[in-house]
Amino acid sequence: MSKAEILIIDDEPQIRKLLEITLESHEYKVWLATTGREGIVMAANHPPELILLDIGLPDMNGHEVLQDLRKWYNKAIIILSVLDGEEDIVRALDNGATDYLTKPFRTAELLARIRSAIRRNQQEPLATIITIGDLAIDLPGRTVRLNGETVKLTSTEFNMLALMAKNEGRVLTHQFILKEIWGVGYQSETQYLRVFVASLRKKIEQNPNQPTHIITESGVGYRFM
Repeated sequence: MSKAEILIIDDEPQIRKLLEITLESHEYKVWLATTGREGIVMAANHPPELILLDIGLPDMNGHEVLQDLRKWYNKAIIILSVLDGEEDIVRALDNGATDYLTKPFRTAELLARIRSAIRRNQQEPLATIITIGDLAIDLPGRTVRLNGETVKLTSTEFNMLALMAKNEGRVLTHQFILKEIWGVGYQSETQYLRVFVASLRKKIEQNPNQPTHIITESGVGYRFM
């Protein structure tokens, strides 16, 4: 099996070297770019399986690089940045970032996020049943089983669960979920999410107060694990 190729776009030599050594030791093939424009050209000439993108680049804002890449690149892009404000995180995710990690980050967490993102890249796009741990979600049948037992969900609860499950491991912003489930005019109605997430957790989590499936990303959105 060929190695997954990862493009790193980051102007910090120490970070590039750390990432290169870490990823190559875990059997990834690594490409390096030091500017936004160089990274865009490299990705266009040889599209990788995943891109690690810094926001603070010397020639372009990382958000601009992300937007340019998303015009044609449809695989995973993970943001690595010292910026940890909600506004930057939400902006990146809404512009198409697959995930967001703040520097300094734990190597084990980065590797886990990479594995999850690449796994989603390689999944069959038209899978009809999504199985995640003790949950089985039948998309065409609109049914959910937990440990083999049918879980009764409302139509909206099912739609939300299906959306999260199809993006397993990825942070979905409040605005994205609201737009997908209720429509364009509802992006600010975050109370809708609180109500339905609480209801879903009661039905699919062993302990709704300590959820293991629907994880809150404070101030940003939710991640389904």
